[in-house]
Amino acid sequence: MLRKISAPSLLLFIVLVGFPQISETIYTPSLPDITEQLQASSNHIQLTLSIYFLGFAIGVFCWGRLSDLIGRRPSLLWGIAVYGIGSLGCYLSPSVEWLLVSRFIQAFGASTGSVVTQTILRESIPDDRRHVMFAQISAALAFTPAVGPLLGGWIDQWLGFRAVFMTLIVISVAIFAYTWTSLPETRKAASIKNTSSFAVARRMLKDGRIWAFGFLIGATNGILFSYYAEAPFIFIEFFGLEPGWFGLLGIFVALSSILGAMLSKQLLSRLTAENIIARGCLTAAAGALLLVLLTFINPLSNVFSLVGIIFCLFILLLGVGMAIPNCLSLALVQYKDVVGTAGAVFGLGYYLLVSLITSGMSYLHNGSLLTMPLYFLGLSIAMVLVSKVLASRSTMYSI
Repeated sequence: MLRKISAPSLLLFIVLVGFPQISETIYTPSLPDITEQLQASSNHIQLTLSIYFLGFAIGVFCWGRLSDLIGRRPSLLWGIAVYGIGSLGCYLSPSVEWLLVSRFIQAFGASTGSVVTQTILRESIPDDRRHVMFAQISAALAFTPAVGPLLGGWIDQWLGFRAVFMTLIVISVAIFAYTWTSLPETRKAASIKNTSSFAVARRMLKDGRIWAFGFLIGATNGILFSYYAEAPFIFIEFFGLEPGWFGLLGIFVALSSILGAMLSKQLLSRLTAENIIARGCLTAAAGALLLVLLTFINPLSNVFSLVGIIFCLFILLLGVGMAIPNCLSLALVQYKDVVGTAGAVFGLGYYLLVSLITSGMSYLHNGSLLTMPLYFLGLSIAMVLVSKVLASRSTMYSI
């Protein structure tokens, strides 16, 4: 019999949702170094980010289903263990093919930190606190993309890229121990049932709001991680920054996501979550447009161009920070009866989209400073259109 417990702590939520993001970004300053050491093309090395999200998407589905069958706590512990094995494989990789397989395994395990933690959050936090909790977690997690490149950049600069993956092995052991000692089981014994994934998927496929939220979450995360795929080649190779100094740039980029999440939290007192999402997408599109104009007018490796790119990315990611927490909070409110399985199916869909978007960035990579801004502008325009439809339907239903 499962014992009755209280909700896990905010810190544990942040750690469990944050470590997959650190794993994704910590080695991005090493991409040029890995390209040289493994004698691979930059396009193939960028695929290590795409394969990460493919493994993540499949893992989200598997761990989400398992969390309904064996419980939230066991699913998290097993997933973290698999993540550690994948990190070890990355450390030992002698070739890009080995690295791709290891990144897939690593991501498959890390995905438990996303889907199972969000399931725990949705079932253990009351509705009136959930929007605020998601905003608090998003604000805290905005540091993880900054911590990852900052830590990874200096480790790579002083010890090489393999030391970065050794760091992830140590992180996996620490998180396993913390989860083992601090995470209670939140799944209620009375709620255990054999839910059909296909039945839930059919129900979700007919839900227009799910399609909208899935696209917005996939596109915003796709923009964020496409940036981390392309940025090392822009700032390290084009502008000539050292990996450690490139990592420091992540702090300025992360501040935008933090401010976006904080602004979202403040706006909830007078705007609907759907309207905040629409405003966030408009802000992201404005930042992308400015980025295109800047790189078209001044495509040179000078200080003005460097500062301008950082400023435009700040605006773009400010909008992303406004949109993401509200999308995550609203997406599955109609699926509380099957929240674990619904989270698995939903996560599979939007992480496949993230993988597709980051693959697109890898395919389009050609050494041009203008490629990434144009790609982001196209994605952000599509986000604006979807968010406007979402907000208008929300207003219609409220009337």
